[in-house]
Amino acid sequence: MAKFIFVTGGVVSGLGKGITASSVALLLKAHGYKVFMQKFDPYINVDPGTMSPYQHGEVFVTADGAETDLDLGHYERFIDEELNRTSNITLGRVMKAVIEGERRGDYLGGTVQIVPHVTDEIKRKVYEAADTSGADVVITEVGGTVGDIESEAFLEALRQFRLEHKNGDTLFIHTTLLPALYGSDELKTKPTQHSVIVLRSVGIQPDMIVCRTPVYPPDEVKAKIALFCSVPASQVIASIDVKNIYEVPLVYHHQKMDEEVLDLLRLPSRGFDLSAWQKMVTTVNALSHEVRIALVGKYTHLLDAYISVTEAMRHAGFTIGAKVIVDYIDAERLEGRSDDEVAAILGSASGIIVPGGFGSRGTEGMMVACRYARQKKVPYLGICLGMQVAAIEFARTVCGLKGASSTELDPDTPHPVVCLMDEQRDVHDMGGTLRLGNYACRLVPGTHTAQAYGLPEGGVINERHRHRYELNNAYRQVLEENGLHTAGENPDLGLVEAMELTDHPHFVAVQFHPEFRSRPTRPHPLFVSFISSASKVTTQ
Repeated sequence: MAKFIFVTGGVVSGLGKGITASSVALLLKAHGYKVFMQKFDPYINVDPGTMSPYQHGEVFVTADGAETDLDLGHYERFIDEELNRTSNITLGRVMKAVIEGERRGDYLGGTVQIVPHVTDEIKRKVYEAADTSGADVVITEVGGTVGDIESEAFLEALRQFRLEHKNGDTLFIHTTLLPALYGSDELKTKPTQHSVIVLRSVGIQPDMIVCRTPVYPPDEVKAKIALFCSVPASQVIASIDVKNIYEVPLVYHHQKMDEEVLDLLRLPSRGFDLSAWQKMVTTVNALSHEVRIALVGKYTHLLDAYISVTEAMRHAGFTIGAKVIVDYIDAERLEGRSDDEVAAILGSASGIIVPGGFGSRGTEGMMVACRYARQKKVPYLGICLGMQVAAIEFARTVCGLKGASSTELDPDTPHPVVCLMDEQRDVHDMGGTLRLGNYACRLVPGTHTAQAYGLPEGGVINERHRHRYELNNAYRQVLEENGLHTAGENPDLGLVEAMELTDHPHFVAVQFHPEFRSRPTRPHPLFVSFISSASKVTTQ
């Protein structure tokens, strides 16, 4: 029987519930336990797939094709385990399941209500995560802030969940704010006290309190929180500000949080090994050599829109001993610029990356970045849309195909170098209908891409996808004749998965999303190859 940890948050959003949940999971894994993670999101969208990145940041895609909250990216990066569609449950998905059940007659003519029908469905989702993963411990983060009307059903379900289990089977961790006011620098406990009062008002007494705070609080502050919140002082944990988020598990371990969690769950340690993580953090904190990368995208006003891409580049930097500095450049800034103006914007970058996106806005600027990287021999990595715009720019500029475009960007283009996938032509719903999750890619022997994967003789890899449009195979020959070569294709459908220039130090573009598989202790090979090439560039 699995044990269950629920992580809630109070006072304000953005305290780092996801990082706290991930850190606890990592520590339990280091003690020898199989862990699984889950996120409850209180919005009514069925999943985040149809939301703008400006709403909640990037959409993280799991191996089985679920479009999920960006926190699942943190989870996978910390625990280095593949999650699945049971890992992200929205209120909309719960409501949809309940309404579909009512239409089928599952409730025997009864009145369908929040309690018990919605709360029962929420509890089923927790059990489903435990059953499908076979985990010893399931850690569930509850999105939003305690007191929000949207999360009431989730909290009520978890209150019931605790009542239905014996002591030691469930654990509630509440994250709060412990601020220091300007002028006095005195840590104030009232926000934490009042947040716990709100949590108690829905029937949940936290077992442990994690305080986001700039410094370690003195013992008397911890004692005050313990007294007024009814938890032992040893279970009041400081989540201090750190130089990088990967230090957080070490901060918690230093305070013996993992020992307290094991004690509360009545679990023995099976041996503890966090040495690889500790080595990685030590390496990160000692980085001095800098590599500057220009990220040219559509959603650069919210950095969380590209968090997996940014972290994947940082991971690659860890491997080669470089601190990656990312300049976020709005693609529209490059449109209509002279060559000198483009050079002024991109000239300080040792590498250029164009990540995924949807719609036509900013794509002409992305093509300007592709052309600059191609002509100036600046290392380039294109991801999803970044591959498509690279192919379109090459078709226009090198192959002489005037007006070449994608049917997504220009339905009337005379040269549809990128077009709608055949299986997408009769699709009308927007949600959950993209080409999603793991698909195979057969690497072409001898290509830069194959070498990056450590498979110079070729081989088949699996990568995660999220797209509706593809490279049009009718233009594949003309692109290759002019120097843009296929480096990988799907063995079943013949779709182009990777392309590259042979007369360039590093110009690689892929249809899939390698960033979703990068880990701080196991960086993705394409990012290692890209950052390694960029580190050798002398900028103007």
